[in-house]
Amino acid sequence: MIAFVIVNVIFCLSFLVFAYLNFNDPDWYLWVPIYVAVAACCGLAAYGMYYPNVYLGLTAFYLIYAVKLYFDKDGVRDWIVKYRTPSLVESMKAEKPFIENTREFFGLLIISAALIIDYFVVVNQGLV
Repeated sequence: MIAFVIVNVIFCLSFLVFAYLNFNDPDWYLWVPIYVAVAACCGLAAYGMYYPNVYLGLTAFYLIYAVKLYFDKDGVRDWIVKYRTPSLVESMKAEKPFIENTREFFGLLIISAALIIDYFVVVNQGLV
């Protein structure tokens, strides 16, 4: 159980840093709450407060949004098919909007994975 606490502390701190780094984005009003919500869930889980229904609700929202980003114009599908998966670590440019959409897609998958891990640990351990 100590590993669960450590992982959640790491997730919480990481997602808070990600939220902070998103303040300079044009769509910060969307991404800061996304990262703060998952950071709060992980932080509360580290302190023994579990909300599996919230984990499922947030995960559903994040995965639906990820599907949208996948199929958007210049989304993940275009990154794979049209652009042939160029590097995502280069700087953002107006002529390469697929980089931002693909990064956001993978960010949503990461935070969804953190919530799903918490959900299954909490439910399987009978913590609620």
